[in-house]
This record gives sequence, structure tokens and C-alpha cells, in this order.
Amino acid sequence: MNRLLALLLISAPLLIAAAPPRAADGHPDLTGVWTNASVTKLTRPASMPRLVVSPAEAKALAKANPLVARAAVDAGPSNMSDKPPPAGADPGGYNSFWLDPGETLAQVKGEFRTSWIVDPANGQLPLSAAGRRLIVASDAAHEPDTPPGPEALMPWDRCLIGSRGSGGPGMLNNIYNSNYQIVQTPTSIAIVVEMIHDARAIPIFASKAAARAAHGPAVVQPWLGDSTAWWEGDALVVETVHVNPEQGRTGPIYLSPQARVTERFTRVSDREIFYAFEVDDPAYYSQVWRAEMSLNSGPKQIYEYACHEGNYALPGILAGARKEQAQTASR
Repeated sequence: MNRLLALLLISAPLLIAAAPPRAADGHPDLTGVWTNASVTKLTRPASMPRLVVSPAEAKALAKANPLVARAAVDAGPSNMSDKPPPAGADPGGYNSFWLDPGETLAQVKGEFRTSWIVDPANGQLPLSAAGRRLIVASDAAHEPDTPPGPEALMPWDRCLIGSRGSGGPGMLNNIYNSNYQIVQTPTSIAIVVEMIHDARAIPIFASKAAARAAHGPAVVQPWLGDSTAWWEGDALVVETVHVNPEQGRTGPIYLSPQARVTERFTRVSDREIFYAFEVDDPAYYSQVWRAEMSLNSGPKQIYEYACHEGNYALPGILAGARKEQAQTASR
């Protein structure tokens, strides 16, 4: 009996240290800097039928990822015989110095995952006919090389919101800056997204009914949507409606004005938040679909992106397109 008691006393500090921290109001504390950097993406590669793979398979898949492979090549010795691209060719937007997509597949619930989507089981967006038409129309409307005007460029090219769905809902990983700072109080939560400069200020209510009643009118459609939250046990539930139509049209999570996105933040340890979201949008999808990921303890702080400061990309792109049009017209 004395030996058992001694073992319990020795292990008790370890158990306490592993427990998720709680705020003064008793709820789990989500405050901190978190990252979802990973080569896992929203949808699953068509060549991979399984959601969960072995550690060896995860290592091989990560190594074959184009961004990871490119970083490995760029980290090697310089090719002194390499020549610049031909005149008029695309040199690419970034060298690997700026890229930080992560080097491994994500671990969620201790498993290596090949997609964030868990339902449908094939890991693909369950697009309806209208959803497929929307993607075709969006691709046609956004012309990155010869835009007729600024509206033809994606919102992130205009520094309005983060690219690749960074800001949410739901919050997706990017090719760099996949970090989030969360600040929590008893009545609200703020999520600052490192990519671009997104910030979500979300009020927390006493119940689901109160949170839903607090949504604004449908005519108000902010970037990143109209979000309210409530606690369900140890999970903070965030519901978002009325996402800005331009954001909803450009994806990668396509949302109609009727869409409802429900996110759940559950702190499972001192270094991890289990993050899941559900998209209910009968306009663009044939079923409600779900995704899961881990937000892991990240850097000590994040930095302001300051996208517009010294950024000449937008006027440069438009000026180049106008010059090309003028040259074509004079021929």
C-alpha cells in the first residue's frame, strides 16, 4: 500500500502538468500561439484512398511533397551553371527561403492524416452541381496574368484577407505564416491570423440560443463572416454565417449566403488544441461535411504581416496588363 501511494505521489505532478490549463472562469484556456503548419491539406490526393497512414508512409508522402522537395533542393549547393529563365517566362513568386509549409503530414488524434476532411470518407469536397459551376465561374472571373481591373484579382492578392483559407471559417494551413494567436476572456475570444493581417473578434454567450440570436442581419456580410460562440462542456463552439460573398466565391472553402460553418476548439493538452469544423451549405454541397486538425503549440509570438506596406504587386500587375493590352491593340 505504501509503495502504491508513493507511486501515485510521484506521478501526480506529471498528470497535473499534462492537464489542459483552465482560465479563471473554469473553462479551458485557449490562449496562446498555435500553428497548423503541415503538408496535409483540406482534400486528399486522388491517389491516396486512406485517411490514416503509417509513420513510414507519412514520411514518404511528405518527402514527395513538391514544396518540401523544392526546399531540400534549394538547401543544397548552388548550381553555378544555372541560367536565368528565358525572357517572358514565369520566374515564380517565391524562392524557398520564404516558404514554411511544414515538413510532415499532420498528426490528429495521434494518427497521420492525409486530408483534413474526414467526412465524406473519400476526403473530397462533396460539391453539388451548383458548387462545380461556381468554381468554373470563379476561375474564369479571376485572371491573375491580365486582369481587367483590381476586382479580377483574388482577395488575398489585394491584401484583403489571407490566402488559401488561412483566416477561416474553417482555418486552413498555408505555405507560410500558418500561425494564430488566441486571446480569451470570459466574454470573448480573439484570433489573430499571421497571414496578411486577419483578426476574428468573437463574442461568447451563455448558450447556443443566445449566440444564434446575436447574429447580425443577413445584409451585413463581413470578411471571415459573422461569428458568435458558446461553450459545450470543454469545447468552445463558434458558429459563422453571412460570409462575404467575394470570399465565398473564391474558396478554397466555397460558401453561399445560406452557409453555416460550425467550429469546435477543444484544448486536449498544454501543447495542443483539437480543432474541428463542419460546413452546412446545401447550395454548394450535396451533404454536410466535416474536417479535423490539430493546432499545435507554435512560436512565442507572431508578427504583423503589413501586406500593403511597400507592396507594389497590385499596381505592378495592373500596369503590366494595361501595357500588354496597349501593345496588342497597336499591332
